[in-house]
Amino acid sequence: MYAYEELTSAERQLWDAYPTGRLVDFRTGEAEDDPDNGGDWGDERTVRAGVVAALLLGANPARPGGVPALRLAGARISGGLELGGAEIGHVMRFEGCWFEQGAGLYGATTRTIEIKGSRLPGLDLSMARVEGGVALRYTVVSGAVKLLNARLTGELALSHAVLSHPGEWALFAGGLVMEGGLFCRTATLHGGVRLVGAQLLGGLHMERARLHNPGGVALLADHAVVSSMALSEGFTAEGTVSLRGTQITDQVTFDAAVLRADGTALDCARMQAGVVVFTPAQPPSGVVDLEDARAVAFHDREGVWPKTVRLQGFTYGSLHESSELQASSVERRVAWVRRHPGYAAQPYEQLAAWYRQIGHDDDARRVLLAKQRHRRRTLSLPARVWGHLLEATVGYGYRPWRAGVWLAALVLLGTTVFATHTPTATEPGQVPPFNPLVYTLDLLIPIGGLGQRTSWYWEGGSAAWLSYSLIAAGWILTTAVLAGITRTLNRN
Repeated sequence: MYAYEELTSAERQLWDAYPTGRLVDFRTGEAEDDPDNGGDWGDERTVRAGVVAALLLGANPARPGGVPALRLAGARISGGLELGGAEIGHVMRFEGCWFEQGAGLYGATTRTIEIKGSRLPGLDLSMARVEGGVALRYTVVSGAVKLLNARLTGELALSHAVLSHPGEWALFAGGLVMEGGLFCRTATLHGGVRLVGAQLLGGLHMERARLHNPGGVALLADHAVVSSMALSEGFTAEGTVSLRGTQITDQVTFDAAVLRADGTALDCARMQAGVVVFTPAQPPSGVVDLEDARAVAFHDREGVWPKTVRLQGFTYGSLHESSELQASSVERRVAWVRRHPGYAAQPYEQLAAWYRQIGHDDDARRVLLAKQRHRRRTLSLPARVWGHLLEATVGYGYRPWRAGVWLAALVLLGTTVFATHTPTATEPGQVPPFNPLVYTLDLLIPIGGLGQRTSWYWEGGSAAWLSYSLIAAGWILTTAVLAGITRTLNRN
């Protein structure tokens, strides 16, 4: 406990102002008010951290009719502000202040904390309970801001702040529970942001924020529950953005974002979201992982995807482009699916299901045909040959009309050739007259017969070889058609 006589002139001003919440402002309006110069401020604007702590713990209680609050501007706070486990019933606000050491409120119960335009070596609110919000607007923090398993009824405001803890977690807030939002607009963070398992009911707003943690994780929000997430309007992450298992009830947007990382730039595996807007300013420099993610609606545009996109298990209710659906969109979408490493059937099936949902059945068939072509590359040589044959004859069952084209061409060829030759009857005078059209059809139909093939034969020559070829072609066409029908039935 401090006796009043032991206080300096600056401390007495704060002591006397606290019971009524009056602002104590040591600023002069000169350039020296810049908090960067705070280490050089003299005793006339220096307050010991112990005095601040004593006031917040009730050393100078409220007068009747007054509402205590600590409001201090332009001060140098010497020593460390240690309030771990404390119960603080009043608001504290610092503006344009310079802190010699960090502030520790581990496990404290407190009201709103606002530190604006100041210089602070670090802030520890781990396990704290804040009835209100925490604001570090325009503040430079040369250390970590910790809110591990903290509870806030208001918002966390870091807009225009600079948090510097290179190679470590600049914002360490795993398990943070907030009724308000986390606002980090136009902030700069040297180090990572850790929000694993956080519950941000008011959303995560990081428009124009810049996260620098190259070679590491810039934003780690795995298994967080967030109402909405805005990583947009110039949001820049140097390091991985990880949203594995994150639940986003409304929208997550990467509009005009910049994602730079070696390896995986964006990890959204098992993420669940309402609307996903993926329209970054440029393709991410690393892998985008969407495996087993789910979205009600997915928006993107051409030219925003990196070389590798993991899509196995990714499902979406609707798919939207920034421009109207065009004929070339199918090719672009197939090229997008093929960015998945190796062959996977599910991304093709999901895309085809989307086209069927909007009534573009032919586009769906084009996607499924592309799936078979991709799969064919993974097969053995005989299987690849059979695959080429299936595609040429019936389009893997998605183009059955091709069999009709082949049949018509062969019938025309056979009829033309056989009309210029005279075959030999098997039993002269006892067989029906030779008909080149019916004879050709009889050769092409492998099952049953029209009576021509058994009644007439060729004694060598080109017509004999053609008849053998037509018999073989008939079997091949029939087998291909049956395989295509089986594939279609199995698919349905």
